[in-house]
Amino acid sequence: MAAVAVLFIAQTAVAQNAIEITRGTDKATPIAVVPFGTQGSDPLPEDVAQIVGNDMGNTGMFAAFDRGNMLSYPTQASEIFPRDWNALGVQYVVAGRVTSAAADRFEIKYVLYGVAREEVLLSKTVSGTRSQLRDMAHRVSDEVFEELTGIKGAFNTKLLYVAAERHSADNTRFTLQRSDYDGARAVTLLQSKEPILTPSYAPDGQRIAYVSFESRRPEIYVHYVQTGRRERITSFEGLNGAPAWSPDGKRLAFVLSRDGNPEIYVMNLATKDMRRVTNHYGIDTEPSWMDNNTIAFTSDRGGRPQIYKQNINGGSSERLTFVGNYNANAKLSVDGQTMVMVHRQQGYRNFHIATQDLKSGNLRILTETSLDESPTVSPNGTMLIYATRQQGKGVLMLVSTNGRARSVIPTQFTDLRVPSWSPYLP
Repeated sequence: MAAVAVLFIAQTAVAQNAIEITRGTDKATPIAVVPFGTQGSDPLPEDVAQIVGNDMGNTGMFAAFDRGNMLSYPTQASEIFPRDWNALGVQYVVAGRVTSAAADRFEIKYVLYGVAREEVLLSKTVSGTRSQLRDMAHRVSDEVFEELTGIKGAFNTKLLYVAAERHSADNTRFTLQRSDYDGARAVTLLQSKEPILTPSYAPDGQRIAYVSFESRRPEIYVHYVQTGRRERITSFEGLNGAPAWSPDGKRLAFVLSRDGNPEIYVMNLATKDMRRVTNHYGIDTEPSWMDNNTIAFTSDRGGRPQIYKQNINGGSSERLTFVGNYNANAKLSVDGQTMVMVHRQQGYRNFHIATQDLKSGNLRILTETSLDESPTVSPNGTMLIYATRQQGKGVLMLVSTNGRARSVIPTQFTDLRVPSWSPYLP
């Protein structure tokens, strides 16, 4: 356990150098999401327009126009006067109405209007139950976002994270939480008096891998979301950590110290056959799949933590990061072109979240906080969430990958860590 503790401390301290934050000179596109009309006098449990506006703003590609400065509040295309919106500098307008379709069922009828061309770009109806109004609002956001950008929206996705609630010096409760991507509607999947680490969604969105210390030693479990059933995957002596799903969902990569030194291993989940991938005297940890045959991982084999890649079928490792004296915990964008990581610049103490273009090697710092860790990327690559510290407490921050938008994920908990973004869900 001593070796496990040392590695855990090393991983926790992993951080990255901070370079100057770079920002684009272009601005987010102004979009007005008008408060949606409603039927009857009973208030709805969700402000649909507010959710849509927040979603669009979170991508950094759009800036939601302040509803208090709107000249009118249309609910359908015939009520939209392009001259007014053009005068306000708004390029797109989303307007709609929420109506009761049947007992406990609602419809959202909305339009997306292009001000410059004075035309309706999208006109759709979304339906569901009262309890699904938030899902319906996210679906509107997905459809509007894809219509305007050609990129599939990722607002109807989920977020995993661990909350640590300290009740006394020797009583801390750890809970594995699942919420909407923006922190709403959190539910508890697992509770333990012992730490829960590095939860990770499978590509099917139906399974979660994580590390649990419930037996007082680290073990890797797979949790089935719909049924709550759990399967213990590894329980070797020493370290069992950092599970990562292959893109096809058939294998797990993880870290074991069963042979003395922390190394990367891969397991076929159907057969439980296991293969050792790395073999080096340095500490190899934090695997992340680049494709079904290649893994990126963190290693101090060069003296300081840097990111390397390795084919799981053999061959030599290749170093990927050279800027800064600390780079770790790599996550790949969906297109495989960009790597998100924890980064620290030479001569600095703070750790930030940065992106690196894998072709050019260009690196860009996205965050202005310090002690940043555990980045996780949305399935469409437009946003990421990471853990950091504010006023001595662990919080989750959402930042757009273009660096324009950033906000704290609101939750009821006061100490949050290790977020994991879901894939697209059915």
